[in-house]
Amino acid sequence: MARIKSPCRNICSFDQPSQTCLDCHRKIDEIARWGTMSHMERQKILKDLPRRRKEAARN
Repeated sequence: MARIKSPCRNICSFDQPSQTCLDCHRKIDEIARWGTMSHMERQKILKDLPRRRKEAARN
């Protein structure tokens, strides 16, 4: 099974209250754990990113 790559584009900027990257929309703990996450955990996060982007755009 191919390893899921990080959605990071090295344009990190964090929203402090939510602890979320404003570029990739992952939380700080997700970014820190990405290298040790299972395939399923990564898929779950990637599947949720479009919702997070929409939510961030509304705020």
